[in-house]
Amino acid sequence: MATDGTAARIKGSVLITRLNLLMKQGGTGRVQQVLQRLSPADRKLLEGVIMPIGWYPLELNLRLDAAIADALSPRDRNKAFVEMGRASAEENLNGPHHVFIRKGDPHFLLSHAPEIYRLYYAVGSRTYEKAGPRSAVLRTLGAESVTEADCLTIVGWYERAIEMSGGREVRVEQKMCRARGGVYCEYHCSWEF
Repeated sequence: MATDGTAARIKGSVLITRLNLLMKQGGTGRVQQVLQRLSPADRKLLEGVIMPIGWYPLELNLRLDAAIADALSPRDRNKAFVEMGRASAEENLNGPHHVFIRKGDPHFLLSHAPEIYRLYYAVGSRTYEKAGPRSAVLRTLGAESVTEADCLTIVGWYERAIEMSGGREVRVEQKMCRARGGVYCEYHCSWEF
């Protein structure tokens, strides 16, 4: 079920990767444990057929992420959000988005940040700026809904994506966040080989 276009939207593939993470961590029992934390309407949507390329309410994803964090890591919710992002990168970059991986070249992947952003979000954009041979800056501009939790999933996503591209000792630090009063969200990425 996609939105009517008036609310912030996210691709169904994001919801699918979250549910797959739960399956890997505890099977259908874990999925049900998390879904029970959601409203009947959310559960009905998430228990139905989710189309990977369909658009769904971003708010649904945020509620699902919060329920997952509460179930998997209630004492360190931030860690849970980063892990969700890492799992999403792992699943999508080993699957339909594998074309963005070029071993030994994290800049190749990062240079496609604008296209990758559009695969997940309906509104806003992401820019890429090469800062050095092993560093880059990404900025998210014009997103409709920004939360610290969603930003942590992005940190995790890019950490894992850079690792999959051959980077080691990867660091992705959010230097600015709209959810904390910034003009945009800014991520500084660095790695070794």
